[in-house]
Amino acid sequence: MPTQNPGEPFQRISIEEAKSMLEKSPDEIQVIDVRNEDEYKSGHVSGAVLLPVDQILDRIEEVPQNKSVFFICAAGVRSGLACEYVASMGYDQKLLFNIEAGTPSWIEANYPTTYE
Repeated sequence: MPTQNPGEPFQRISIEEAKSMLEKSPDEIQVIDVRNEDEYKSGHVSGAVLLPVDQILDRIEEVPQNKSVFFICAAGVRSGLACEYVASMGYDQKLLFNIEAGTPSWIEANYPTTYE
């Protein structure tokens, strides 16, 4: 079940919760990978779009406001920062999620992954 730490403008979810939610409502969720391009190409959540954390504010219009947004990185730090950035731009905090374990754990679990 998603959790929220005091003061955080987003919810934390596990890779298992993210996978389950994506299976149930794929059209209502956008996964955004905030790692660097080389990391993204080495394997990412299938359907995830690349939007490096250092470009979030410059490309904020690429973050949907009408669906849940799952941010993911390698270990949950950059994706948490991305959630903070997006929330500071007025996005609905109930729609912002940080996948805590990160992409390596997603791949290790043999969840749907795309390689480029």
